[in-house]
Amino acid sequence: MGVLNVDALIEQAVTGLGFELVVVERSPRGRLIRVFIDIERGVTVDDCVMVSNQLTRLFEVENVDYDRLEVSSPGLDRPLIKPADFERFAGREIRLRTALPVGEQRNFTGVLQGLREGAVVVDTDQGELVVPFDELDRARLVPKF
Repeated sequence: MGVLNVDALIEQAVTGLGFELVVVERSPRGRLIRVFIDIERGVTVDDCVMVSNQLTRLFEVENVDYDRLEVSSPGLDRPLIKPADFERFAGREIRLRTALPVGEQRNFTGVLQGLREGAVVVDTDQGELVVPFDELDRARLVPKF
């Protein structure tokens, strides 16, 4: 079964249980599958166990070849991956890295303003930063303690 089919299976199972699939990561040879889930109220250990058990059964039925499965919450420094993430977390402080330098800089921190015409808008100390979504390398929430 191809990687895309497994990802679709995982997403269907996770959303079917009422969770959001944040991201699926794999080890270089695909022997470890790491699944990050989220839910508005916050992810509990019991949630991770339930999703893990469901995926384990599903992988057996679908003959998914892997050695280890890990299910966890995305953490306080949750990665922002889908365009919807950048809308949902508007008003929060984020750290982002651009694929190409913007004014000789690739790393920025600021308050996420959301999306505007397919671009991520961040209010930084240097002013407003507008980065086309497909020119982002990565973005994460900055944890608040």
